[in-house]
Amino acid sequence: MVGLDLDGRRVVVVGGGTVAQRRLGLLIASGADVHVISREVTPAVEGMATSGQITVVLRAYADGDLDGAWYAIACTDEPETNAAVVAE
Repeated sequence: MVGLDLDGRRVVVVGGGTVAQRRLGLLIASGADVHVISREVTPAVEGMATSGQITVVLRAYADGDLDGAWYAIACTDEPETNAAVVAE
């Protein structure tokens, strides 16, 4: 992922749809400690959580969700949520 060393680093992905799903494989492969925050997730994202590859919190993004994150990705179809992630 963009040449970053993410091994063991906390990465927060806001959104659990197909855009997030496409990015999760690379994050997992890079050794990132991946946390997804989304109201709902695709079956593939749910499978990654069930297998222990990522953690998923099923709820809306809230200010403070990026505390402790080394890297964050906004992957929602909600411009106001994506802007809030960028601002945090």
